[in-house]
Order: sequence, then structure tokens, then C-alpha cells
Amino acid sequence: MQFKTIFEPFRIKMVEPLSVTTEAQRKDFLKQAHYNPFLLKSDQVLIDFLTDSGTSAMSQNQWAGMMAGDESYAGARSWTKFEKVVHELTGMPYILPTHQGRAAERILYSHLGGEGKYFISNTHFDTTRANIEFSGALAYDIPILEAKDFSAHHPFKGNMDVIKLKGLIHELGAANISGVILTVTNNSGGGQPVSMQNAREVSKVCHENKILFILDMCRIAENAYFIHDREKGFEGKTYKEIAQEMCSFADAAIMSAKKDGLVNMGGFLSLRNKELSDACTQLLIITEGYSTYGGLSGRDMEAIAIGLEEVFDPAYLQYRIRSTTYLGEALYKKGVPLIYPIGGHAVYIDAKGFYPNIPVDHYPGQALVCELYTTGGIRCVEVGSVMFGKYDEHGKLIPAPMELVRLAIPRRVYTQSHIDFVIEVFDEVIKAKTSARGLRITHEPHFLRHFTAQFELI
Repeated sequence: MQFKTIFEPFRIKMVEPLSVTTEAQRKDFLKQAHYNPFLLKSDQVLIDFLTDSGTSAMSQNQWAGMMAGDESYAGARSWTKFEKVVHELTGMPYILPTHQGRAAERILYSHLGGEGKYFISNTHFDTTRANIEFSGALAYDIPILEAKDFSAHHPFKGNMDVIKLKGLIHELGAANISGVILTVTNNSGGGQPVSMQNAREVSKVCHENKILFILDMCRIAENAYFIHDREKGFEGKTYKEIAQEMCSFADAAIMSAKKDGLVNMGGFLSLRNKELSDACTQLLIITEGYSTYGGLSGRDMEAIAIGLEEVFDPAYLQYRIRSTTYLGEALYKKGVPLIYPIGGHAVYIDAKGFYPNIPVDHYPGQALVCELYTTGGIRCVEVGSVMFGKYDEHGKLIPAPMELVRLAIPRRVYTQSHIDFVIEVFDEVIKAKTSARGLRITHEPHFLRHFTAQFELI
């Protein structure tokens, strides 16, 4: 039996106070932060949906495990435990610990990339694309057609378009493609899941063409939940068994453990090929640390090893997905345009549909982000033309394919009453839709501009 009330499958043992501010204060804070929520201080935020990366609450077992952390420089007990858990999950023999996912991306993609090289993905996320493009390579996104139809009820909108993949391989040449990356769940595509069938088909195409198949498995437990729930033939398997099967198709895997590892810092790169592992290990030692700690403390590795076990607990995953769905469904019923069905870690609002009066070059997503903060103290992030837009040779904006706002929900942090409050804040933002103003960029870096860009109201 499944009850209507969603309850947290844990008790609260320690509390952290939240900062309650007035709307007048928040307007002033936002102006001082140049209308970029990344530049706000955490004590100026009430509900922080900026990211689900590294913002999880750890369990009592993780905190207890941290006390047993072995801080030996080489061959620590904590490394042995970490390596065993990651190997069991990925099935890959070569494990490289890193301080977070983008470090693993930098190591692998700087080695594989460079001028004249290409990477293909269902959808590259911001740091993935930045690491690839920084190497001089080019990144192609080929999500399935249904991913662009926000209201379509496709069970696996995160899938890669296998027909387009074959076409790109023919067009670019297999020898020029350094890797095909399948991100599960598809973060930039609305947190949508990827089917096992799609992973199997992508793997088959890659191996037929001798192309490296890379799994970005930051949210693989959440993806396993959707496969168990939606894909025929997986009802009798555990979530962990489903994740292991998906890993079995890949030649390499990258994970930011700050997501489904349920920790505040850490990640890894796992590989099947020794030659590739040796090259990446050299880069790891030069830039991150020795090969048995890679920028992590022993206590970090202890926490990750425990988190990668806890994340597959059925009670946790059911609560996690139901809670995110609860928020998304409530907004959907209010007429808020969003990517549907609801993804695993976040709710993605269609800012272009929400603010049809704000042109794309005035960044409707950033406008909504600012309105949610000033109205209710909610911090979230734009996933649109601020994050992914580019300029042509004349300096004119080339918009991103979608103008989204992501409400990323930290794991085991907020209760249902917090979620209900967020829904109430949207009621007020909806009422003030016609008075919202767009923004222009006054300062921006070349890469990952959304982190530090500055804006002014138009």
C-alpha cells in the first residue's frame, strides 16, 4: 500500500537554522549580487535550490564512518573501502578518486580532446561542455525529438537519438570522435531518465565503431528508479542491480559523488582500459594528488563508500522521487509550464513559456530566478541562454535550445512543509508575471559565465 502523505524516511537529529529575511532586504541583497544568485551569500537565502551537488545531508553512519577515516598518504584503509564499493558498482578495474566530478572530466577530456576532436552526448552539462571546449574539441548534443516537447509523456526523455548518433559518426568520422557520453539522468534535458535499452543501443553503436562509450553516472540511482518503475523486465531487479547493468555497457564512467554519492565533496573516474588508465593516473597525480586519494581525505572516501550503499535503499529512493514529483505536479496543476513528466532531482520550469513577454536576449530564465528570490527567498539557477548561449561573429546572441529554470532539490535536507512553502511562493510570482523585467549582462567571463556574470535590470 502507498499512502498519499509523503513522509521523510528518517528522523531529524540535528537542525540548522534558516535565514528569514524581508522582501525589501532580498531586493537589496540581489542588487548587491548583480542579479546573479550565485553571488548571494548563503545566509541571505531561505530555500536553496541552486544545486543538488554537494548540498545533501549525510547520515549518522556516514558521520560515524568519517571518524574512522585513514589519512595515510598512500594505500589508506579508506581508499581500499572506497575502491571496493566503486568497483562493485561499476565493474571497472581501474578507479581514480577525484575531489569532484569536474576534476574527473578535466582529466579524461583533456587527455582525449583537442583540436579536431568531437564528443557526442544526449546533452552535455555546463562543466562537461566547458572541459571539452577548453581542450579545443567540439561538443554535440543529440537528445531524442520528444525531449524538446515539454508536455509529451515519454517515459525516457533523457535518451540519446541513436539514428542521429550513427549519422554524426558517418559525418565526422569515427576516428575523430573521442567519446560518446551518456548522462544519466539527463541533467540539462530536464533531469529526465535514460532507458536501459537506450544505453545498450548506444554502447553497441560505439563498440561497432571503436568509439569510447562514457557513462556520466552522477544520478544513476535516481535513473535506476525510473527504469525499475517504467521499463519492462526490470520490476524484479534491485535498484543497485539495474545501475550495475547500465555500467556494464560503458568503457569509462565519471561520477560526481556530490549527487547520488550523498556527500558534500568527492568523485571518481573508473576505466576498463589499462593504457587509458595509466595516462589518466599521471594527470591525476600531477594535478589532484596521489592515486589512492586523488584530492580526497580518508574521511571523504569513507563517507562516499557508505553513501553509495545508502542511495540504493528503496525507502529513500521512493521518497526522493515522490517528493520531487509532488512539487512538479503541484506547479503543473497551477499552469506553470515545465518539463513533464517530472525528473528525478529537480523541477525544470519553461521560463520562455512563463514569461512570453520577455525576449530571449533579455534572459527570461534569469528574470524568473530573480523573481523567485525576491518574492520568497528561493535560490535556483537558469539553464538557458545565460548558461549555454553563445555569440555570433557580430556579437549577437545565439540562444540556447531551451530557456529553463532548475529547482534542484538537495537530498535529505528539506521537509514537505518547505516544499509546500515553495508552491505558495509560485502563487505570488504567477500573480506578478506581467510586471517582471528582463536583464542584460554587464560583465561575463569566457567560460561558465553563469557562475560569475553580472546583470542589470532592463
